Amino acid sequence: MQTQDRVKVNQVANAIAASQEYLLSIQNPAGYWWAELESNVTITAEVVLLHKIWGTDQTRPLHKVAAYLRQEQRQHGGWELYYGDGGEVSTSVEAYMALRLLGVPATDPDMIRAKAFILQRGGISKTRIFTKLHLALIGCYNWRGIPSLPAWVMLLPNAFPVNIYEMSSWARSSTVPLLIVCDRKPVFITNPTINLDELYAEGVDRVRWELPQSGDWTDLFLTLDRGFKLAESLNLVPFREEGIKAAEKWILERQEATGDWGGIIPAMLNSMLALRCLDYDRNDPIVERGLQAIDNFVIETENSYRVQPCISPVWDTAWVMRALIESGFAPDHPAVVKAGEWLLQKQILDYGDWAVKNRQGKPGAWAFEFENRFYPDVDDSAVVVMALHLAKLPNEKIKQAAIARGLNWIASMQCKPGGWAAFDLDNDQDWLNSIPYGDLKAMIDPNTADVTARVVEMLGACDLAIDSDNLERSLTYLLREQETEGCWFGRWGVNYIYGTSSVLSALALIDPQKHKLSIERGAAWLIGCQNSDGGWGETCRSYDDPSLKGKGNSTASQTAWAIIGLIAAGEATGKLALDAIERGIGYLVVTQQPDGTWFEADFTGTGFPCHFYLKYHLYQQYFPLIALGRYQAAIQKG
Repeated sequence: MQTQDRVKVNQVANAIAASQEYLLSIQNPAGYWWAELESNVTITAEVVLLHKIWGTDQTRPLHKVAAYLRQEQRQHGGWELYYGDGGEVSTSVEAYMALRLLGVPATDPDMIRAKAFILQRGGISKTRIFTKLHLALIGCYNWRGIPSLPAWVMLLPNAFPVNIYEMSSWARSSTVPLLIVCDRKPVFITNPTINLDELYAEGVDRVRWELPQSGDWTDLFLTLDRGFKLAESLNLVPFREEGIKAAEKWILERQEATGDWGGIIPAMLNSMLALRCLDYDRNDPIVERGLQAIDNFVIETENSYRVQPCISPVWDTAWVMRALIESGFAPDHPAVVKAGEWLLQKQILDYGDWAVKNRQGKPGAWAFEFENRFYPDVDDSAVVVMALHLAKLPNEKIKQAAIARGLNWIASMQCKPGGWAAFDLDNDQDWLNSIPYGDLKAMIDPNTADVTARVVEMLGACDLAIDSDNLERSLTYLLREQETEGCWFGRWGVNYIYGTSSVLSALALIDPQKHKLSIERGAAWLIGCQNSDGGWGETCRSYDDPSLKGKGNSTASQTAWAIIGLIAAGEATGKLALDAIERGIGYLVVTQQPDGTWFEADFTGTGFPCHFYLKYHLYQQYFPLIALGRYQAAIQKG
């Protein structure tokens, strides 16, 4: 492979060195890497609401939240779901609510602009269920318009077609506490007390407190909901108190020693709301731990206070390790060793919720966060295994035993269609997304191409083996998931660029000649959506509008993903797309900042497609370094 004039070898080497130096400078003394995980403002707004409900708002500098929310308000008056989306009504209503709770009057110029934006988009009545639920907690929405969640759901046996373990892990950990909240239907008095009548476009006296109809079979759920509400009004809910007690027990059992629930803010906030509904004392150790866990997700500056939806130290650490080694660091470099030993300590050796449906697997996985023993995931575990495989640690026998245990757990999590999901086995009852409560369409955790590709890549990169029939099933699944254009859908990253890069990286390592046509089609699609500046980008809107596949402003992370995929495809087929790769490398070199970093405003991580997006602040650092490192290695191979 010969370089072209536009990207000199020394430019690439300098870019790599600068990036490596930056990453070394931010390594935590304990060995891990961790950077902000950014989402929209609703997470912070809901934390404000929680503290107002608990009366703990005066013990936190929540006045700084107002500055943060004003900073995030856009010129059109609203707040965004993701960068550059033009504003979103639910996000904007929750930001407005938080500002009012913080004492900002409705007559404030920023609030007047926000009100106009919200009313133009239909007002509160057009918001999502979770926004309405939060408003109902303080009397700004009527509980009649919230779906009923009967507590007896907790008592349904695991073998029953409908039970809490058929929900995705994130839906389950958020829903169980809401069984208590929706049973109690509280209206808390806050200081200041507010109403948001001005945000009802039709006028508050004309609001229809009911669930929207779809005009199809799913309206059967509305009939069921009316039945549940009638039973509640007549106090004829069966096994009500037994269900409440079971939900309370479930919540208490799943609280980490650090106070976390599920490693995600929605589960933590909802659990704290449930405890408040059960009249737990503010000074109860369980409550205190829960509040402290939420505080641990806060990023506070001199003039700002915001809350992350989750934290990603295990994920970030494993990827940085891979980036450093693949860009030239020795496998036994002190920074790598320290990170590797930290990851070994984070292996989860407890049984979690995954064991309900997976009765064969034994513990040995990794989670996303510092502590989350009930919810390890396949994606993190596969990336950690690849990182540990590359590293050379002082005790290699312990490392290999950890890898073996991780592999065995991952293998036991393979779903019936042949792929892997994130957290659970065969969690794929799609009808759950049609219930009124599930309007985010994130009630299940089916196998996906990107997670499956990560597992297959791990098997090839680490020379690990699973049952040959199971491997063949996974490859068949990946080929079946290829889109007509040649790309693959990305569930956990935006979007088709992420999915395509992941699958190409996998297929290139497992019998690539057999999959040559699929690999070539995927590579051709990536080349076809390269931007004129040499980079790649894809808007979050591609989840709503497939015609936008691979289209968007160039970003460092998405450019890196495309380069990684093209290099893998080229090495697999012998047809390296040199021109496209060179132009992509040129984009990364030119856009790197003097301190060795890259910056992108866009959100390139996915929480719930179409509804919740993320910006991993280290994606723009370690993925470009991996791309540059693999490019440099390809050059050196000639």
